[in-house]
Order: sequence, then structure tokens, then C-alpha cells
Amino acid sequence: MNGGRNYSRVIVALSVLIFAFSAQATEIHKVVSDKGIVAWFVPDKSVPLIAVSFAFRNAGSATDPDGKEGLAEMTSSLLDEGAGEMKSQDFQRAVEEIAAQLSFSAGRDTFSGQLRTLSAERGKAFDLLKQALNNPRFDAQPVKRIRSQIIASLRQQAENPRRISGRLWSKTVFPGHPYSKPSAGTEPTVSNISAPDLHSFVRHRFSRNRLIIGVVGDITETELKTHLDTVFGNLPARGKTVEIPDIKPAGNGKTLIVRKQIPQSVILLGHAGIKRDDPDWYAALLVTRVFGGGGLSSRLYEEIREKRGLAYSVYAYLNPMEHSALLAGGVATQNGRAGESLAVIRAEWKKLADKGITAHELENAKTYLNGSFPLRFGSSGGIANMLVGIQRSYLGMDYIEKRPSLINSITLEQVNRVARRLFRADDLTVVVVGDPKGIKETP
Repeated sequence: MNGGRNYSRVIVALSVLIFAFSAQATEIHKVVSDKGIVAWFVPDKSVPLIAVSFAFRNAGSATDPDGKEGLAEMTSSLLDEGAGEMKSQDFQRAVEEIAAQLSFSAGRDTFSGQLRTLSAERGKAFDLLKQALNNPRFDAQPVKRIRSQIIASLRQQAENPRRISGRLWSKTVFPGHPYSKPSAGTEPTVSNISAPDLHSFVRHRFSRNRLIIGVVGDITETELKTHLDTVFGNLPARGKTVEIPDIKPAGNGKTLIVRKQIPQSVILLGHAGIKRDDPDWYAALLVTRVFGGGGLSSRLYEEIREKRGLAYSVYAYLNPMEHSALLAGGVATQNGRAGESLAVIRAEWKKLADKGITAHELENAKTYLNGSFPLRFGSSGGIANMLVGIQRSYLGMDYIEKRPSLINSITLEQVNRVARRLFRADDLTVVVVGDPKGIKETP
């Protein structure tokens, strides 16, 4: 555990230095354009760069229509493959010529984008982003090429034990729910996606009412308002809403095994977690950090790796989503020691609920969480992403300032009450891929 403590000290020392330079730079301004586009903005003239991050709610892979799973991800791969009057190569060459970075990604609940540009090239960069969002081409050749790349990746991933365990675990925990859909799709569903499907996705998902924006950099508020209207102002005011019900994770107590002749067993396990707006969130964050977060200084790391040498890494984490929440974890270990590894994790899961954590562990967790947080301010892009994340979770413009006190206010009594509430070893849903010894399937 000495390595973990030393690592935490280094993190804290570095974060103090970063925070000294970044605290004043993260004063958040709310900017509203003439067309009503809202962005959270942190001005920064220290470097001639602008970073823009944005997200559309209710636009991720969970909204993919049945039979066209993979639509959101395929769209994210094609938005920079030609827009407006520019075909694929021309568009990408235009991005490269101004040394900009433009990317898109589809999560489970949201569709996101990022733009990084030199402030001197902001006009061209914002125009390229405008074209990608408002006038994507989806020409036949790029669509065919990207589809082929996705299918090749799906075929490769079909034998990946981590992918296999993740897909089966999602199907077991979220049966029949959009969260059970494979985000990248399957070979048949990706083959079934057409250019009209891609255009329909953009038309119905990219709307102003579900838009969140964060901007950091060398630009004035007046200039930013103009560019916000240029890029986002002509998007539809509202788009079609895909109704996604809330779901409580199922499969409690099940253990499923996918037999494969590979050297290691990959184990994925978990049960219902806690949502981001739950009053117990910060206590849950702290106790999960002690249990399985942060790599070198968690209980699981000490019991699984340090004491027994069962695996190189082991982890547990909270995963709050729009319509559910998980407490999950995992480990990869030799087939012959899979049963022992799972037994140790189960025992530690139960021990945490029964006995909680110590005051010393709580203080170390607070120090780490507060100390490591300013490291996220290390780049303008990181800050822009944070501005979007804060808005997604409705945390308020003063979140960065108040976060340390929210964490420091948590008592040992609160943490251990939440440990009893949250950690339920008997409810664990377990999926194992490999040839594990000492583990049996349950009906």
C-alpha cells in the first residue's frame, strides 16, 4: 500500500500547482446568443486556442431504432466525411489546413462533439463545424467505407472476451431495454443502415432543445454569440423524443459462463448502483473509491494483487446513467484461480457492507478525490468537457467551487450507512468468459 500512498501524494502535489494556475481561469460565464443558444464559457487568453465541447441529450445509442443498432455510432464516424459543398477528402483537408481538431462520438445517452482550433482560424473552424452538423453529405463511397470498417471491427471484437462479457452482462442486467442494445450494432444491423437513416438521425436528434455547450479559450463573448448562432442557430428547435423508460438492473444473483479456451477468465460483475442526483452520491463516491477505485490504493487491489497475486488489476466503479445506475467491477485472472478471485471479491463486497470503512480510509479518499480533481483543468479541452458534464448532471455553475466542501462534509457514519445500502454481495450478477475453475453457473 505504500506505493498507493506515494502515488496519492504526487497527485495532490501536482494538483495544488495546477489549481493555483487554473482556479481563477475557471470562472464560468453564461452566454446566450441572439437566437437563444446557451453556452457556458470560460475565457482564457493565455494561449491562442479555442475549445468547444457539446452534447445532445436523448441522442445516444439507446435511441437507435430496432434493427438499426449502431446508427448513432455510424453517424459519429461519418459527420466529418463530407459536408455542404465539400466531399470527404476536401472537408478533411480543410480541417487539416487550419490545424483544427474535429471529432464526434456517441455514448449510451448522448451524442457529443469536440472542436479544437487556433483562435486565428476560428471563423473557418466554426464554419466547418456548422457544415458538419447542418449539412452532412453521407455520400455513398464514405458510407460504404465506414460501414466496412465498422463491420471489420465487429468481427474482430466478436472473439474479444471483454466485449463478449460486456454484451452478455448488459443483456442480462437490462433485458429488453434499450440499454441492452449493442452500441456499435451487429453486422446485420449495420448493413441495414442507409444514407436516409443517417440523415433522419441528424434531422431528429440534433435539436436546440437538447443541446449542451461548453467553450473555453481566446474569444470574446460577443464573438462567441455570433459563432453560436452560426453553428447551432439553424438546427431544429425541437426534435423527436425517443421514450426510454427507467429500469432497475435485473439478473440479481445470476452467474453466467461463456466457455472459451483462453488462458485467462474475464470476470464482470455488479448490481444496481446510485444515480448522480441521489443525496448519497458523494458518500457512495468515497466508499467506492476506498473499495475498488484508484488502482494502487484500493481494498480490492490490496486483497487481489498485493496479498494473493491473483490478478494484475481489479476495479469497481459507479456508473450513473440517465435511466438507471450501476455499481460494477471486474477482474481478469488465470482460469485456475478464477474461483478464488471471485470468492475474494464477494467476501470483500460483503465485508464492506457489514463493517464499513475506517476514518483513516475516509480521509485518504477525501484527500485523493479533492486533490486529483484540479488535474482535469490541465487543458482547455478538459475544461470544456467538464462544463458539458456539469450541465448534463444539473450540478450548477458553482459546482467547481463547492465540490470540495461537498466531499469534505461527508461523515464516517454517512459513508458506512451508504456502504450498507449500496453493497449487496448476494445481488451480484456475474458473467465469466474463459474456462474458469471453481465457478458454477446458476439458473
